[in-house]
Amino acid sequence: MIRIGKISYWHVHAWDYTKQALEHPDTEIAAVWDENAERGQAAAAKLGVPFYADLEDMLHNGGIDAVIVDAPTTKHQEVMVAAARAGKHIFTEKVVAATLKELNVILDEIAANQVKLTVSLPRLNDGYTLAIRDILDQGLLGRITLVRARLSHNGATAGWLPEHFYSLEECGGGALIDLGCHPMYLTRLFLNEMPASVSAQFGYVTGKQVEDNAVATLSTGSGAIGIVEAGFVNNHSPFTLEVHGTEGTLLYGTPDSKLLLRTSGGDGTAAEQFTEQEIPPARESAFHQWVRHIQEDTTADENISLAIDLTKLMEASNRSNSERRAVRIDELSE
Repeated sequence: MIRIGKISYWHVHAWDYTKQALEHPDTEIAAVWDENAERGQAAAAKLGVPFYADLEDMLHNGGIDAVIVDAPTTKHQEVMVAAARAGKHIFTEKVVAATLKELNVILDEIAANQVKLTVSLPRLNDGYTLAIRDILDQGLLGRITLVRARLSHNGATAGWLPEHFYSLEECGGGALIDLGCHPMYLTRLFLNEMPASVSAQFGYVTGKQVEDNAVATLSTGSGAIGIVEAGFVNNHSPFTLEVHGTEGTLLYGTPDSKLLLRTSGGDGTAAEQFTEQEIPPARESAFHQWVRHIQEDTTADENISLAIDLTKLMEASNRSNSERRAVRIDELSE
């Protein structure tokens, strides 16, 4: 049995990961630490496990093998470095860190202490992603020219997001670094190359400390363009994916949860219409993959690689908006 220490209930998905840990036959929540003692004590009481006021105390005396990190984004380096140095495997909410410099500090400690890291990038495992990757692997779209991904909800206008999600000090950003992570890593995946530069524009519809409306444009060496959109201020915006190429187009969520493909024929003539593609079942969750990596002594190579690129793209987006210019990825400080 893998005994897990829960690091913070700050994030809105903290209880979702707790539920996964409680339902998995090989894991259990054994201890809780939270930077907010009152919140942590309430969570520990609900779970019937000890609460630790000191993180180092939990890591060294809590009888745990691993941790789930849902602390504020800007505390990720502090808590993950401590966990790695204590030899605890780490499952973390995205992003791993808001800057490449912080990320590299974390990764160095993980490598030095040989612990297993997996990042919650859940849409990598969804059926539509698997289907799109298969179509791209077949080359049916030809050379990829544009990828667009949009994810938005009404959390800021309807008031259901917790107030601390609008704290720049805790979050390191707003709609893009939180919700926009998903369209960002999917866009990076479907482009099949790391963008060379990013140009971002943020909006502040509700006047919060962080952006609640955002778009980032990714430029690549091949000429392909990625468009990432995210927001907390849209009532009926479907999760949407578009992948365009020289020989075809894929659409998902326009607005139904259907995957549509239209390609050129073998003789160069265009297909008459879009056809619906089969979407396979989702593969095992990132949490289940993490458990398996611990048990089998394997590493989440693709997951971590995309998480690294995600941090780079988020840091470049934040800098682009604040500096009002396109930011090259190679400008980022390691």
